[in-house]
Amino acid sequence: MSRRDQIRMTDEEVLAFLDAERTVVCATNGRRGWPHLMPLWYVVRRADDDDGGRPELWAWTFAKSQKTRNLERDARATLQVEAGEDYDQLRGVMFECDVVIHRDVDTIRALALELFARYGGVNDDVRAMIDAQAPKRVALQFVERSRATWDHRKLAGTY
Repeated sequence: MSRRDQIRMTDEEVLAFLDAERTVVCATNGRRGWPHLMPLWYVVRRADDDDGGRPELWAWTFAKSQKTRNLERDARATLQVEAGEDYDQLRGVMFECDVVIHRDVDTIRALALELFARYGGVNDDVRAMIDAQAPKRVALQFVERSRATWDHRKLAGTY
């Protein structure tokens, strides 16, 4: 078995990893041709069965943000979630995605409630903030096209 195969995560491991981590780095194609990297909070949703039920990451951002403008020009992004400090503990997943930009305020509001439920809770102040910000934001649906995963912990010291 190749080293690459040894460190590959299963679908279940990917889902558990995404559930445990909190920040995804989103790379879009910048206006001058350079990658534009930005961190985002995310939620994981299951795609339709037509797409094999693969996980999709969803995030929200301001409609006038650079990443939104980049995605309006080129609706592709690479996402990476990673963890670990020492080499033998490194693990992560990278997705190449097509991105769907949702502008419907109800869709954005529902996503925001989901995000804040995951990242600290929803109360009246959070709901008021979401209601105020939702019209200024977009929801980003990252549709996976390919992935790479790694979990160096699987090598158990065989470096």
